[in-house]
Amino acid sequence: MSILENWQKWTSFLGQNVTQAESSGMPKKMIQEAAVQIGEYLATNVDPKNEQERVLSDLWGVASDDEKHALANCVVKLVQNKNVH
Repeated sequence: MSILENWQKWTSFLGQNVTQAESSGMPKKMIQEAAVQIGEYLATNVDPKNEQERVLSDLWGVASDDEKHALANCVVKLVQNKNVH
């Protein structure tokens, strides 16, 4: 099963990588920009595998550049919070 097929595994994977990036000293701004680039890649190249990904894809598709940054930042916060609990 692909990591993208399970929302819990996907957010856990992202959270672990965000934590690792922070631990390595990567600036928050760089993490946020990477999240936007990942969002663009996924929206362009990956078909959503579950309902949560479909919602994110639909939101991404109608978002302005500023809104995409805000959405990516929210996803980063979401996975950080999930990784703490």
